[in-house]
Amino acid sequence: MADKPIQILELFGGIGAPRCALRNLGVPVKSIDYVEIDEKAVRSYNAMFRNDLEYKTQTVVDWNLRPDILVHGSPCQDFSIAGHQKGADEGSETRSSLMWETIHIIENMGVWKPRVVIWENVKNVLSKHMRHNFVRYITEMLRLGYESSYEILDARDFGLPQNRKRVFTVSILGGPKFDFGKLRKRPMKPLREFLDERYEPCHVVKSPSMKAMIGEKKENFNGTIRVLTEDGYCDCVTTSQDRCPNSGVVRLEDGNYRLLTERECWRVMGFTDEDYEAALEVNASKKGYKNGTLYKQAGNSMPVPVLEAIFERLEGITNANRNS
Repeated sequence: MADKPIQILELFGGIGAPRCALRNLGVPVKSIDYVEIDEKAVRSYNAMFRNDLEYKTQTVVDWNLRPDILVHGSPCQDFSIAGHQKGADEGSETRSSLMWETIHIIENMGVWKPRVVIWENVKNVLSKHMRHNFVRYITEMLRLGYESSYEILDARDFGLPQNRKRVFTVSILGGPKFDFGKLRKRPMKPLREFLDERYEPCHVVKSPSMKAMIGEKKENFNGTIRVLTEDGYCDCVTTSQDRCPNSGVVRLEDGNYRLLTERECWRVMGFTDEDYEAALEVNASKKGYKNGTLYKQAGNSMPVPVLEAIFERLEGITNANRNS
């Protein structure tokens, strides 16, 4: 994809899904900065990439202002149907309004604006109540010289057995517009390839109220927890998997049900077991208890194979005009 390392700037960086995607593609990558407020996510990120180029904290004064790609998965809670839908109007001080900080950062970069900007968020950002902020974002990016295109992408179309639909917006400095129609899609692998025989008693559903919710999920969401089939897929992994398993549950031979484990949630997001083990090492939970931290980190992340497909289509674009 490139002769020299792709330089990425990760805002709201989470556990580094973009960096994982580039690694999986065999692309040399240098993270020139990584911004994440969640201390435990930073721990996982540093553990996952400790054998790569070392990440060092930089002040804005010493910033390398020449990223090839800027990726921001700004907080989605205030866009999400599952949240309170407070929106992201600038100055509202909601978490989702932090998206405007990305615009300000690009403005301050001057002539060294990134060649490509990728933004991921929940599909509700396109709803009638939230769309005005999405349209303004596109308009602001155009003002800064970017041609933007967007698409709702489903993780199931990229090999993962998870019903996870997210809006991806790709903005290219000076054009051309990114063609989502040329993304390389992959057949969905069955859930059985991601399930693990290793689970703890804490993963077995014991709460009578939760057991009462297990059944067939109707087309219109009514809170029912779906029973997963091994040749099918799970529903969207969320940050509250340890408390409310929106993804669904696995039926056990004794008639009971269990949650997807933390490792399984990382797998259906496209992370490797090595990624998971590195994060677990620095975010271990008390023995016999679910690890809410690792569930949250999976639910907050982006599906790695979706990013892989996007990066593949950016070949020849990211290093353009980076010879000086």
